[in-house]
Amino acid sequence: MTDASRPAPRRLKTYTGSQGYVYQYYFVGKRPALPDEPSAPATEFIFDVTSDRKTTFAVSVFVPEQSKQDWSAAHGRALSDSEQYAAAKLRLFAAFDEFENMKADGRRLLVTSAQLEDLLASLGLDA
Repeated sequence: MTDASRPAPRRLKTYTGSQGYVYQYYFVGKRPALPDEPSAPATEFIFDVTSDRKTTFAVSVFVPEQSKQDWSAAHGRALSDSEQYAAAKLRLFAAFDEFENMKADGRRLLVTSAQLEDLLASLGLDA
């Protein structure tokens, strides 16, 4: 296999949650949410997460179309792909702080309209 045909290595990142756990995670990808997903239509951002370096589990962060439409209506422009990713990642961080047992309780996260507004405002994206 040549270097050009090898996939780029995933960048493992670390986050220390307020519950005392040190999480390692990486971004796997995004896709349209499956039709049977309760938050559909939405974009699903998928992260692989571990808190013990032994067990890795997937966490899906759903950014519903309605949340994006509400934000766009309030700000007069559409969200960029990078802004949507930033909101999903910040929602993941909030879950790390919120849930004592991420694997059991935090594997399917939703970004509501209010959360999207707050998450992006924390980055200074008010306009």
